[in-house]
Amino acid sequence: MASIMRCSTKTGSPAEFTTDCLVAGRERALEVAESFDARALVEQCLAQAPENAPTVAALPGRIKTLLVPPVGRQPLSEAQFRKCAAQAATALAALRVTSAVWCLNDIKVAGANGQRDAYWKTRTGLAALSTAAYRYHEQKSKAPKRRPLSRVAIHAGPGERNQVALAVRHGNALDAGLRFARDLANAPPNVCNPAWLAAQANTLAAHAGVTVETLDEAEMEALGMGAFLSVTRGSDAPAKLIVARYQGAGESDAPVVFVGKGVTFDTGGISLKPGAAMDEMKFDMCGAATAAGALKAAAVAELPINLIAILAAAENMPSGNASRPGDIVTTLSGQTVEILNTDAEGRLLLCDALTFAKRYKPAVVVDVATLTGACVIALGAHASAVFANDDALSAALIAAGATSGDRAWPMPLWEDYQAQLDSNFADVANIGGRPAGAITAACFLSRFAKGFKWAHMDVAGTAYRGGKAKGATGRPTPLLFQYLLDRIASPAAVPKRKAP
Repeated sequence: MASIMRCSTKTGSPAEFTTDCLVAGRERALEVAESFDARALVEQCLAQAPENAPTVAALPGRIKTLLVPPVGRQPLSEAQFRKCAAQAATALAALRVTSAVWCLNDIKVAGANGQRDAYWKTRTGLAALSTAAYRYHEQKSKAPKRRPLSRVAIHAGPGERNQVALAVRHGNALDAGLRFARDLANAPPNVCNPAWLAAQANTLAAHAGVTVETLDEAEMEALGMGAFLSVTRGSDAPAKLIVARYQGAGESDAPVVFVGKGVTFDTGGISLKPGAAMDEMKFDMCGAATAAGALKAAAVAELPINLIAILAAAENMPSGNASRPGDIVTTLSGQTVEILNTDAEGRLLLCDALTFAKRYKPAVVVDVATLTGACVIALGAHASAVFANDDALSAALIAAGATSGDRAWPMPLWEDYQAQLDSNFADVANIGGRPAGAITAACFLSRFAKGFKWAHMDVAGTAYRGGKAKGATGRPTPLLFQYLLDRIASPAAVPKRKAP
């Protein structure tokens, strides 16, 4: 698994620090350089640096290197600060240093309701650093030689220590969750099958308050999860339903439930996908990876909340035993589904997983899935789609995305679209044709989310990158973690379990 980076808080005068690298704005950098009699040298480096690029200058003292991001005129907008933080984090991760101090709270940031505080700035900077510093070299015979950045301290000015310390605690927790999610998703499909995913999920039980159980195919068959099991018929790798529970609050607090689509490889089944870029279908389990990552982050942060992650893990392969277009299966809810396309398999896993989630008397259920190519056409790689049967839940998820920078966008879930799922032979068809494909997929799932507050996040465009930059992004783990923090900050939003 990827190496761990630890972040901490540091107070005092930056000129007195001892570190491999100090990341600071122009004024702070020149102040520090002057204490080393190196102001002229740093000014020369700043003058010669490319426009809008970070400047790197060597210092002759306890601080070995200065990294000066192109901050420009202040205050910055939130978008400008995120860009600046990403540039600084990328440049820092590329340096051959193991430790650094970052004076990011010197920068003023204008938010919608006044200036952003040190907590927000620290969380934003650490999120950028988590992305910039991540590497996955597990399958290389010789990992690239580099000195990984392992220790970063965030400078806290007068009166900022408590805010920065809390932000660092949450930032470390999110980094742990993101690395876990990315490591799971980046593993090759000949390694990451449902049994391997279950074994990795079991490691979550090392955290206080976490228990993990796994249902096998026989147990799912006994429950009546016919839709789920229809997906795995063509594979030699048995499916698993993995349930990780984090108990951070009292038994009476109803849990938040995250349900993740975990198709460890998706050929499309009998409805075979085109060969081009099929290797990227190992990322079809990113929903399960991020649900597990969010639970790990909550456990590491010791959040006072109850959380359940249900990972629906299966492999979708063609064979003589595989489901066929035209097959009709019975779901755990009792509804029947006509399978018109075996490549619309994620919703068949999720519909039974959603019905299964109901047994936990959840406060809310959020499912996360790389569900449709139609969502990529609609929103591209910038925003995840949110569909919900509860307006407040939808708004809360989108607000969490805005705060964390892991953006999402609301999509309609109107009754008008349901007719596209009509079937002559079963209660519902598993596809509704080309028009509004992401919406009809969500409409299908909505039929299995009755009786509880539910949202569906289609992350097909945001969960991973293809091409030269191929790899898992870990999204929407930051959004999900921020959503949990926001719920904790509003105790009235946490309902109690209803008495049986």
